[in-house]
Amino acid sequence: MIVEYFLKGFLIGLAMTISIGPLTIMCIRETLAEGQLRGLAVGLGASTGDLFYSSVAAFGITIISDFLIAERFWIHLVGGIILFVMGFRMFRAEPPDPNNRLRNGGVLKLYISAAIIALTNPITIFAFLALFATVGLASEYNSLHALAIVTGVFTGSYIWFVVLTFGIKFFRSKFDMRRMRLANKIAGILVFIAGIYAIVSLFFR
Repeated sequence: MIVEYFLKGFLIGLAMTISIGPLTIMCIRETLAEGQLRGLAVGLGASTGDLFYSSVAAFGITIISDFLIAERFWIHLVGGIILFVMGFRMFRAEPPDPNNRLRNGGVLKLYISAAIIALTNPITIFAFLALFATVGLASEYNSLHALAIVTGVFTGSYIWFVVLTFGIKFFRSKFDMRRMRLANKIAGILVFIAGIYAIVSLFFR
């Protein structure tokens, strides 16, 4: 039974993560421009957000969920502003030479930035609640089951980023400075648009 809950959580984690969202774009960009370790740091930050929201949903922590729902406008606004700024900085960033030694500094800062972006999307909790109900987790289950599913969610989420960065790592050698610069521009524009959308959408709900 515990393994079943873990596997359900694992599949939910994958389902929530396999998408071309701003954090996936950030992960791709960091892996291409700065190396796999920094891409994994972004993935870990994203998975931390999934871990938090899945825990709130699985353990039924109503105090936290009520606060997130009540303050979702401001939390979402902060997330949109962060995406806006990061997209602008990506767009203007000058990529390092891919033939030079990779830069691994600032990994903790990158992780924290990615985690903040993930945590400033309180709508995620509704997605987890819906998915938990869909796969039959709305019935009675104990704390051990909840822990198993939350562990599965985190594992599934992070496995996706591990696979993604390993895949991108093989393509990195094919990117010269011109292509790196183009990748920065594209990533910056996409993240910038995601930030604008997050902010604008707040006023049309």
